[in-house]
Amino acid sequence: QVQVAESGGGSVQPGGSLTLSCTTSGPYYRRNCVAWFRQAPGKEREGVASIHRPSGTTSYADSVKGRFTIDQPNTNDITVFLQMNSLKPEDTAKYYCAARSCSTLVPPDTLAYDHWGQGTQVSVSS
Repeated sequence: QVQVAESGGGSVQPGGSLTLSCTTSGPYYRRNCVAWFRQAPGKEREGVASIHRPSGTTSYADSVKGRFTIDQPNTNDITVFLQMNSLKPEDTAKYYCAARSCSTLVPPDTLAYDHWGQGTQVSVSS
């Protein structure tokens, strides 16, 4: 059984940085694609970034390109990070991590992921 859990949310001023962590467990082939999504109050859930873990290839939503980086450490196959720089008030949302089985990179424009975490709140304000 695959489990997903996020951590690292918090409050930050505009222009600041935060790093979110996604911890996954279970059979690797069932979680070899991981993505970050976010949902602001009153808005639909949207994809932010995704990674195909075997190849390391990544994809980003236009709204975060150049500011956010999805990455995985070389030391384990459990964790995926989302490094968020130059944060803006419009980045305020609950951020979710999700995992699925895949054979190639799945862009973050789909919610077709099988395993979801509970989310972690990110608030950007002055």
